[in-house]
Amino acid sequence: MPYVKVKELLAMGKKNNACVLAFDAADVNMIKSVIKGAETAGRPVIVMLYPGMRNIMPFGVFAEVTRYYAERASVPVGLHLDHCSDFDMILEAIHEGFPSVMADGSVLPLEENAAFTKKVVEVARNFDVDVEGELGHVGTAADSDEFSRKEFFTRPDEVREFVEKTGVTSLAVSFGSAHGLYKSTPKLDIEHLKTLRAAADIPLVLHGGTGIPDDQLAQAFSNGINKINIGTEFFNLNTRLNQEFYAQDFSKADPFGFPEYIQPRLTEYIAGRLKLSKIVL
Repeated sequence: MPYVKVKELLAMGKKNNACVLAFDAADVNMIKSVIKGAETAGRPVIVMLYPGMRNIMPFGVFAEVTRYYAERASVPVGLHLDHCSDFDMILEAIHEGFPSVMADGSVLPLEENAAFTKKVVEVARNFDVDVEGELGHVGTAADSDEFSRKEFFTRPDEVREFVEKTGVTSLAVSFGSAHGLYKSTPKLDIEHLKTLRAAADIPLVLHGGTGIPDDQLAQAFSNGINKINIGTEFFNLNTRLNQEFYAQDFSKADPFGFPEYIQPRLTEYIAGRLKLSKIVL
């Protein structure tokens, strides 16, 4: 099965009042495990690359590896460039084969954010590339508890204006989540999410999926969230498995057995998380 457009996956989620899960990956083992996990679960999935990880796998290599496994998969697989605030880097990713990108101008004032995102959209359209924007402040959980303060939430009155000005495919919004590991259990503001959903008819995206209780995620998915990004817990698991493997006594272990050691456990994790998605193929 070839790549599936991310906007098609999001439309599938929107139609079913459900969510597509997206996982950041950094190497072949992680990419393969995401796709194998999706096949095990019988769910669609999106493979993402965080720009900072391109020193491990350049954009073109990451895109081609994902394409290779996607074309041999039995489930729909999308590819997406995660958070990127550098216009030239976004263009590079597009030229290297990414069919979906995120233009992250969320740290900018509203008008500047809209101008930056619109500029990306205008170029991306020429290559039939989807664009995710961000409005509001999805901060870092380890830094503070500001993610739970409503003054940092996405404002409903700005959503419609932003979507109309930019023409984005989807929009990442803030209503109580943050990137990284939470110091305490987060509390998503589902009532606020409902106001964002009512403001514009567009797939909404939840960033900072690690550590949010499943019951809260289920509520978010049934109230307008059609894509969730998961990175930290997947990377942490990958790191732990790396440490376990290389801590072995290689006089007794197979030094070339790394893929067989790590992939089944990564795949099991992905399949388990994908049970959150109600999109059953």
